[in-house]
Amino acid sequence: MIKTPYYTLLFIIYLCACSIQAQTTVQEENGNWSLLVDGAPYEIKGITFGYDQDIANYDTYFQDLKSIGVNTIRTWATGENTPQLLDAAHKHDIKIMIGIWMRHGRPGMEDDDHFNYLEDTAGIEVMYTNAINTVRKYKDHPAVLTWGIGNEVYLNTATDAEKEAYSKTLERICSDIKQLDTNHPITSIEAWTFGLDWWQKYVPSIDIYGINTYGPGANIIADEFKKKGVEKPYVITEFGVTGEWDAQEDTNGVKIEPNDRQKYDAIASGYHNWIINKPSNLGVYFFHYYDGNQFIAPWLFTHYKGAYRSQYWAVREAYTGKLPINHTPVITSFTLPDEKIQSGTWIPVAIDVSDPEQEELTVSFSYNQRLGSRKHRDQINPLNYRGTIATGFEIQLPAVHGAIKVYAEVTDTYNNMGIATTSIVVIDQEAQQKKYLVPKVDLPFYVYKDNQDMLYTPSGHMGNYKAMQVDLNNKNEVHSGNTAIKISYTARDNWYGVGFVDPANDWGDILGGYDLTDAKYFSFWAKANDTNVKAKIGFGLIGADKPFPDTGKKSIDITLTTQWKKYTIKTKKLDMSCIRSGLVVFSSSNGFPHEIYIDDVVFE
Repeated sequence: MIKTPYYTLLFIIYLCACSIQAQTTVQEENGNWSLLVDGAPYEIKGITFGYDQDIANYDTYFQDLKSIGVNTIRTWATGENTPQLLDAAHKHDIKIMIGIWMRHGRPGMEDDDHFNYLEDTAGIEVMYTNAINTVRKYKDHPAVLTWGIGNEVYLNTATDAEKEAYSKTLERICSDIKQLDTNHPITSIEAWTFGLDWWQKYVPSIDIYGINTYGPGANIIADEFKKKGVEKPYVITEFGVTGEWDAQEDTNGVKIEPNDRQKYDAIASGYHNWIINKPSNLGVYFFHYYDGNQFIAPWLFTHYKGAYRSQYWAVREAYTGKLPINHTPVITSFTLPDEKIQSGTWIPVAIDVSDPEQEELTVSFSYNQRLGSRKHRDQINPLNYRGTIATGFEIQLPAVHGAIKVYAEVTDTYNNMGIATTSIVVIDQEAQQKKYLVPKVDLPFYVYKDNQDMLYTPSGHMGNYKAMQVDLNNKNEVHSGNTAIKISYTARDNWYGVGFVDPANDWGDILGGYDLTDAKYFSFWAKANDTNVKAKIGFGLIGADKPFPDTGKKSIDITLTTQWKKYTIKTKKLDMSCIRSGLVVFSSSNGFPHEIYIDDVVFE
């Protein structure tokens, strides 16, 4: 008989335990709904999770989430990191609402998709197959809590006919998932109550209604359910302070952002007063555990520029009842001159700040302008400033025209950041004449470098594109780093093309792209898997016949070889103020399939 060492036996037992699927069920008793995990009551103390790409720090994030009382996270879709995410969550006894993405029918709050649920049967099959395969792949993992199918699709679909078609697709997916997995309930997610009528009529297989809502609206969801005769439980799948879409404007036309106290109270008090005291409510996922430097971050994120925000500590109080370990700095007042002022002018700042722990504070200033392309509207840019808390501050107005939102950012030694906002109108004649308001970027500006921070999407497919595949994570043939672009063409005739564009799926109807005015050169490295593969490669695709074209275009005809070679295009005489298409590739088969590799695509 072979003797197994004691610790080895314990490890084997642990692995066996991990492989046992947890069972989640929904139960109703006397009008009160509850969620059970393996028979025990489970209140969803959740948060949406934005760090799914940062595998190296999963343990750090989950330890942190556990410390503030979170027991489940929500994702919107799955990806190549999902297995590691599930394993890390389970290690820290945190469960996941696994998101299954369903495409949107028109441009909306989430993205710029144009999916047609009435006509695109092939696309529907792709989504169906993805959903079923996702469930098959992950249904036995003990970290799975529920399936979260779709996000605000009704809000982002134009017509009732399309919404009905989506509803029937959703029911097909949900009903088939029930056949595959009897251990996890199904949630579908919608903004506010826009999905209720459709769900009730067409999608009976949904077990839990997921509602994205912000501010005091959470307090009346139960009443809305009662009005519509809904007899199912719900979970609030996104929640925070009142969002920009419901905010009032100030005298300069800038939406008034709630202050840090209001952001804190919406979560810490709203949780108890608006959410968990409802008999049909199963819990909440606060939005959003993530860091960032874009418009939404100071408004709703738990972190900003690496610092803790009031929202972070509010989640801790909501779920654990504990006050912050260290409080964020308090900005009692923050005002600017009430007049229109020329750009470049230094103006005084009236600001009153303090810190509950009386720590040393540092102050900085930024601005945002909610005009132009989506990415321009989302940019928060640093401002030049001078002065101290003791002597007072001045800021220099940026070279923009119109109303701007100005942020005062105050950080303590614990790395908490308090933020206050106000607005001012700036006058700049040159900026007023600018045709396209898109983000001006720093150089060098990489279109592709190791598939990191891809700012253009290869969604502009042309010619015989069905025989073309674009792999952004090719690791076999790389010029530098870990990955390169691989474009495979499998046909023996015809031509094809692909444009890397911003925003995705757009052909010039939506403003996007980047201001590359200072760029003098565009360069890339390229090769092929065979000799004499001819291609036309450059940038700029969208013509002047469209509302929002590329302001500059240039490509070169090249014969690729099997060796990496650098190609350079001069751009200094072109109008680079709005480059919508950062990389464009055309080629043809010439009688044989081929592969093209491209790497290190950069404007400089």
